[in-house]
Amino acid sequence: MTDNVLLHLGEEPRFDAIQTADIKPALQTAIAEARAQIAEVKAQTHTDWANTVERLTSITERVGRIWGVVSHLNSVVDTPELRSVYNELMPEITVFFTEIGQDIELYNRFKTIKNSPEFDTLSPAQKTKLNHDLRDFVLSGAELPPEQQAELAKLQTEGAQLSAKFSQNVLDATDAFGIYFDDTEPLAGIPEDSLAMFAAAAQSEGKTGYKIGLQIPHYLAVIQYADNRDLREQIYRAYVTRASELSDGGKFDNTANIDHTLENALKTAKLLGFKNYAELSLATKMADTPEQVLNFLHDLARRAKPYAEKDLAEVKAFARESLNLADLQPWDLGYAGEKLREAKYAFSETEVKKYFPVGKVLNGLFAQIKKLYGIGFTEKTVPAWHKDVRYFELQQNGETIGGVYMDLYAREGKRGGAWMNDYKGRRRFSDGTLQLPTAYLVCNFAPPVGGREARLSHDEILTLFHETGHGLHHLLTQVDELGVSGINGVEWDAVELPSQFMENFVWEYNVLMQMSAHEETGAVLPEGLFDKMLAAKNFQRGMFLVRQMEFALFDMMIYSESDECRLKNWQQVLDSVRKEVAVIQPPEYNRFANSFGHIFAGGYSAGYYSYAWAEVLSADAYAAFEESSDIAATGKRFWQEILAVGGSRSAAESFKAFRGREPRIDALLRHSGFDNAA
Repeated sequence: MTDNVLLHLGEEPRFDAIQTADIKPALQTAIAEARAQIAEVKAQTHTDWANTVERLTSITERVGRIWGVVSHLNSVVDTPELRSVYNELMPEITVFFTEIGQDIELYNRFKTIKNSPEFDTLSPAQKTKLNHDLRDFVLSGAELPPEQQAELAKLQTEGAQLSAKFSQNVLDATDAFGIYFDDTEPLAGIPEDSLAMFAAAAQSEGKTGYKIGLQIPHYLAVIQYADNRDLREQIYRAYVTRASELSDGGKFDNTANIDHTLENALKTAKLLGFKNYAELSLATKMADTPEQVLNFLHDLARRAKPYAEKDLAEVKAFARESLNLADLQPWDLGYAGEKLREAKYAFSETEVKKYFPVGKVLNGLFAQIKKLYGIGFTEKTVPAWHKDVRYFELQQNGETIGGVYMDLYAREGKRGGAWMNDYKGRRRFSDGTLQLPTAYLVCNFAPPVGGREARLSHDEILTLFHETGHGLHHLLTQVDELGVSGINGVEWDAVELPSQFMENFVWEYNVLMQMSAHEETGAVLPEGLFDKMLAAKNFQRGMFLVRQMEFALFDMMIYSESDECRLKNWQQVLDSVRKEVAVIQPPEYNRFANSFGHIFAGGYSAGYYSYAWAEVLSADAYAAFEESSDIAATGKRFWQEILAVGGSRSAAESFKAFRGREPRIDALLRHSGFDNAA
């Protein structure tokens, strides 16, 4: 057991040495040792910060880090063997952390510190961490009688299993689909780089010709560019019925998982004294009540809908007159929209993509971070989970302050979407030594094929900057308490502020110019082409926003339900939301909810509104840079008041410290091209 690499995780995990067979013995050993150490903490006759809070942090961090590595691998290199052990151990890890959260002796020791003279000597970050810990004890059921604690523990274990199964069903349904073509005749209109990607997918299976799957680069290539309308409809139908009763013979159907997830969430909330799960969710967020969130979303939808209706009317007229599409359908929207963009602004996304090789983009990203914060990135060779993964150290004044893994490309066995997660957070130990933060940054861009460097679309660059914003929030923290350093302890509806803030710089010419080099000529992005892109920035912005409002309203409404008898009506709720805010209704077979991982498996339950909520904050924060002539000074303030403080104070306080006032919606409406700010 002593040579089990998971029991000796260092500054960076030795991913090349981790074996699936190591996982179960490592985690069970770590949990057993942790339980013994917690018993020692509770046996002490004296209680203080060092021997209770600090010690418990060390105990739980070790177990959490091991499980974090396993969970990360399960997301990026899913195999039947890894999935099996992950699912087997999920209940054990959930029970372990539930036990701690419900431990009345530990809870009382934390309360003792809060009520002792020592509390006044703690740093502001330590006080915040202690207050968060006390709140979390209550939300974990520490104050419940034993029989209700047992019921809550059972619900939490089941909830974790439902979440894992939901994600696995979506991944399996995505990977199970494939259609094959011998030649390119049915694939007219699809760009050459996408055809090369399809050819590489076929070759990976030992086949000739072309394979189209449902990974997002495949789906978008067809839905935006394929002249073949029947193919667009086929791919659309396959994509929107993933993990439902309408695909794969119902083998990966998530319908029952959604029913059980909502039942589980409501029972959990009621056990803890809340009327519904949305109220429980908001107990740790900036927003106060579900009603406040719903009012915000309805208001934003009301403002956006007239623009969405104009967007739809425009694309319908264009499709009818220029594409001979009189009955525009959902599988035509991406295609007609791209053709309209080309006609209206005289450029195509395919043309833009030729200017952005991934290496150049990364260098430009790092240059912008250097400009904002004075931070440099240096690539380093470390063991990783896939050959395409790269690792970079962040350096300030010649000293390393953190590290980030970048896993940028889509592949089978890798969960879809884009996200940032952490391997470890910043922490200062009692002997003064400092643990540096490390992050994982994961995307699903089209991979390089045929020996050519991958190229990124402008949308993909936005995604890269977005996830890097999350990474910087974690990596540039200057807080020394693990529970509130980096992204830890930040209210969930404010966690998108740094990520959405970073997206704004992808609309600055000097930023794009330094990351561009045409694949044939090496020329930088012409300013004339950028001007066209900028003119098209808010192209169909209204339709995008009402779509986001549809997702957020659906999420908040189903988790605000207090009557168990109505929980299974979630499809009707979605239908009613669409009638209110959507400008084009999807076909009856659309099963969007069955793959909506954000709210059923991704931590955004009753929290999807965070994207819109935080966009108000991020647009207003970026406006400070628009108003300033000194980007370095403004960047330093943003770092110090937002990124550096992490969760050590409320997001509202941090925003006000940076901006000098409460947030305003004006900048978001202006950036969106809306003139109904009143």
